[in-house]
Amino acid sequence: MRFPHILFYIGLLVVGLLAACVDPADIIINASVNVLVVDGTITNLPEPQIIRLNRSKADPVTGRFGTTPVTKATVEVVVDSVQVIACHETVDGSYQLPSDFRGQVNHSYQLRFMLSDGTRYVSTQQTMQAVPPINSVSAQFSLTSLPVELQLAGQFRAGHDLFIGLNDPANQHNYYRWEWVLWEKQSWCRSCQQGVYAVNNILPHTYKDRLFYVSGNDTYEDCFVPINYNEAAQPPFPSGLYVYDYPCRTQCWEILYSSSINVFDDQFSNGGQIRGRKVAQIPYYDSTACLVEIRQLALTPKAYSYFKLFQDQTQSTGGLADTPPSAPVGNILNTGDPGEHVVGYFTASGVSTVRYWLDRKDAKGLPFGETDPAGPSKQKDAELFYALKLRQPIPEPIYPYPNIRVLGGPQRPPTALCVPSDSRTPYKPEGWRE
Repeated sequence: MRFPHILFYIGLLVVGLLAACVDPADIIINASVNVLVVDGTITNLPEPQIIRLNRSKADPVTGRFGTTPVTKATVEVVVDSVQVIACHETVDGSYQLPSDFRGQVNHSYQLRFMLSDGTRYVSTQQTMQAVPPINSVSAQFSLTSLPVELQLAGQFRAGHDLFIGLNDPANQHNYYRWEWVLWEKQSWCRSCQQGVYAVNNILPHTYKDRLFYVSGNDTYEDCFVPINYNEAAQPPFPSGLYVYDYPCRTQCWEILYSSSINVFDDQFSNGGQIRGRKVAQIPYYDSTACLVEIRQLALTPKAYSYFKLFQDQTQSTGGLADTPPSAPVGNILNTGDPGEHVVGYFTASGVSTVRYWLDRKDAKGLPFGETDPAGPSKQKDAELFYALKLRQPIPEPIYPYPNIRVLGGPQRPPTALCVPSDSRTPYKPEGWRE
């Protein structure tokens, strides 16, 4: 399962929003920095096990930072120093282990990979720790749930705090990390800029009356953005910027992820009950109910120290101007150049999960999706759309008003597919009550 917040916070470090000292070294941030960023956690759950490789570097002219996926790498995970498991690149920069692979508690894992230029890297060995189950979950609405650094536009901070309880194992030192996944019902599935959504293909160089592009019969299901060929029969090329939004054809759920680091050392509760531990802050995006999965992970001592650094920095950082420009280095080593600083941490964690139905019945005030200064939306079920895009949906107008007109094919304006991805699914999540 994808948790973008790890790379998100590493990226913030690289651009100088986070800073501190951590062994073995810090990366000094300047306009010429070029840093390899590694993000990967092996778990014992039946879910995609993915390693992400990116390069974060500054534009030499503007000094602005950007992230580029590292492609065509050879990536492997070594199990117990014996078994070598190869990964395959699924999308640019993402390398997935075989679909039937899952980690096992008390087994050791090591990441090694080679870039397309032959440069080799290896991580320290990580032994997967066991993790106890989550015993209880409760939620409480708060107008100031979201921390200042994660507040939404207009200083909106309302949301639900989620708390858990667990029995901490005795006679052993445990380190925990918590993440969450949120499913919200989504009603708008596609936005097309400078084009229109086409269910069927649009025939190339085929026009009608200098007004219409002509639909074919093959499935397309994508945005059609015309190219100006300057052909005499081609309809006039639209000028100016515009976007059309298309409602979902089927049920669809948006998948959102935690974007903060939350770790805990049990040194003061060893062997006792941990109660009322805040593990999630769910934004009040929408007035409807939603589903939350809480993930409890076990960390090694060194992994805990690394992620604790992130947690402390995000709680104390006041802004870019308030922090020195340095970024911590993780547990990845360039075997040919040990002096290269690689950001990120490869871990192996036992995971316990629980899903919680958040009905939001105790919420007060308007959800973020209804705070548009321009007033209420004229479109149905637009709260989540506004919350995520900070604008209202703009449906394709009926004929003759669209900027691009299509002759033939399914009725217009069409609906759009809910395409499965890390951030969206047409499949009803387990635990959804409606």
